[in-house]
Amino acid sequence: MNKQSLLLLGLSIVLLGCGVKSEQMSSVYDSPADVSSTHVAPSYDCSNSSLNSIETLICRDDELAKLDNHMSTVYRQAITKAQNEHPPILKVEQQGWIKGRNDCWKSADKKQCITESYTNRITELQAKYRLVAHSQAIFYRCDNNPAKEVVVTYFETTPASLIAEHGDQTSFMTIQPSGSGAKYQGQNEQLWEHHGEATIIWGYQAPEMNCKVVK
Repeated sequence: MNKQSLLLLGLSIVLLGCGVKSEQMSSVYDSPADVSSTHVAPSYDCSNSSLNSIETLICRDDELAKLDNHMSTVYRQAITKAQNEHPPILKVEQQGWIKGRNDCWKSADKKQCITESYTNRITELQAKYRLVAHSQAIFYRCDNNPAKEVVVTYFETTPASLIAEHGDQTSFMTIQPSGSGAKYQGQNEQLWEHHGEATIIWGYQAPEMNCKVVK
């Protein structure tokens, strides 16, 4: 018998002599790591055998499960606002987003991919369906041309975001790191605002427009 076993046996004999019961003794050997914390469940059933690898990862990760619950809340709020939407595109878009989120299995950092997917979609829904505080519409006139008007609404989302309208097109943008001013990036659009003026790019490889707020 090695020294560690002898020490444990001696400790057991001492504890029994002091009237410590066997079930109490077990706690002597339990480390803090044996105490399990409350697990966070996402908005869907984790016992479903048909879950894919990304859904299973979310079930196992409390931070991702919290994001999923936040998404579920925001989506229900958006559904309420979209009841009279024609055509009813919200549900179709959400299914498309879920497919994109599940494609995070291709990513080298799956958790980061999933986190960004949730954050971007939550922000987009909050802005598009006016679920958070926002500014009044701000009108920018670009290149001193009334035909080049861009209407912008800023939203207090996390991260900050805006919706810009130019002609019959709309762009959703989120704030990006910048040395000065506030830089927002969409799919093919960009708005960089500084002291009431903005540089706006509208479309892939489109030229910059120099814009000022119309008061």
